[in-house]
Amino acid sequence: MKKRLFPLLLLVSALSFLLLSCAAEKSVKHETFDPKAMLRQASSFIDVDEYEEARKLLFEVKNRDLSKKYAPLAQLKIAESYVKEGQPELAVEEYRRFLQIYPDHPRAPYAQYQIALVYFRQIEGPERGAGGARKALEEFQKLLRLYPRNPYREAVELKIRKCRNLIAEYEFRVGTFYYKKGAYSAAVGRFIGLLKEFPDYRKAPEVLYLTGIAYRKLNRPEESIEYLGELMRRFPDSEFAEKAKKIMAGDAR
Repeated sequence: MKKRLFPLLLLVSALSFLLLSCAAEKSVKHETFDPKAMLRQASSFIDVDEYEEARKLLFEVKNRDLSKKYAPLAQLKIAESYVKEGQPELAVEEYRRFLQIYPDHPRAPYAQYQIALVYFRQIEGPERGAGGARKALEEFQKLLRLYPRNPYREAVELKIRKCRNLIAEYEFRVGTFYYKKGAYSAAVGRFIGLLKEFPDYRKAPEVLYLTGIAYRKLNRPEESIEYLGELMRRFPDSEFAEKAKKIMAGDAR
């Protein structure tokens, strides 16, 4: 009896070992780490608004990529997922994390550009978009300063110009509001700041004129003459220079 059982036990043991080996092989195959495939899958999830599923894969790539070849790309994709999801502050946070971890990476200029774009997209108009414009301007200037050879220079210059124009227009509107309310000191403060920060502002003649008149209202004739005189020197053909001339001529009588 024992002689019959022994071969049977050997057979059972061999089958058990074979099954365990197959299970282990399947487990290894299941655990195979393919960062390129995972990045592609994450992109597919982002395209169909499955942001959480995408980020699960991206965080796994970040944590398991010992070569550090795919981890930076995963970090950028995480930031991108927040942009697509409509969470700009979280997107900025993730792009900044990329720059902190990989400051010398070839895609670092791209990350900085995306930070600026997040704020730039928040610009809606002079009344509501000035805050976003200031942040965007700061980030665009940072891009030019840190990465002067970045491939976005032409686009950045156009966007910087738009930001500056929008901020200047906002400051002008606020200054004009104070002026019309009779808050001349507040108006002068805004106008002078505007002229210093944006000397090429398209409405500079009007700003100089209003500054001069506001000083007259404050009984400060010397400052009034200074700004009206600058208006006539810099913009002699403007309609505001003509108004300034008449005022100055009236004072001389």
